[in-house]
Amino acid sequence: MAITIDYYLSLNSPWTYIGSGPFAEIARRYGAEVNVKPAKFGPIFEQTGGLPLPKRSPQRQAYRMMELRRWREFWGIPLNIEPKFFPSDDAAATRLVIAAKLQGKDAHKLSLELGRAIWEREESFADPAVMASAAQRAGLDVAALRANGPSDAELDALFEQFTQEALKAGVFGAPSYVLPSGEIFWGQDRLELLERALKKMA
Repeated sequence: MAITIDYYLSLNSPWTYIGSGPFAEIARRYGAEVNVKPAKFGPIFEQTGGLPLPKRSPQRQAYRMMELRRWREFWGIPLNIEPKFFPSDDAAATRLVIAAKLQGKDAHKLSLELGRAIWEREESFADPAVMASAAQRAGLDVAALRANGPSDAELDALFEQFTQEALKAGVFGAPSYVLPSGEIFWGQDRLELLERALKKMA
């Protein structure tokens, strides 16, 4: 029986984007199912002691930039560490990911391509053409996803539900990968440890 990993993510998070591709490869290697759950990390930070980026100390903000440069070099990706459209209003993009999930499509790949729009392509979620292009790169069609999916209100309710599920699971940052045991791996820099755990479970 395949292991299901709950994947709590934010489309605006560079760490979610950096880890997305490697995480997909790990999941494939071990035949794990990825349960994509976009969550609102503003409210999660408020309840778990985190701070939004603009409110963090200058030292923490400077270290974040240093780490982004390191991970860009480590993975060899053309990451823009100060993209033009960050943070981008991700409401419509998140609805699209949830709609894809509900229809059994590859919501993980779609989330990766949406992340690429911000962090590599200097694009904004506010542009419908950007979402259409990201969906196309993921082998999906925006119009079909929305035509066959629930209303905005229902999708927004699920976004809130996943946020509450994240809090209940003990999640406090993005990305977080949660095993059925409840064990949490926070951050793209914990993927090696996640793979180690999956190897033990295989």
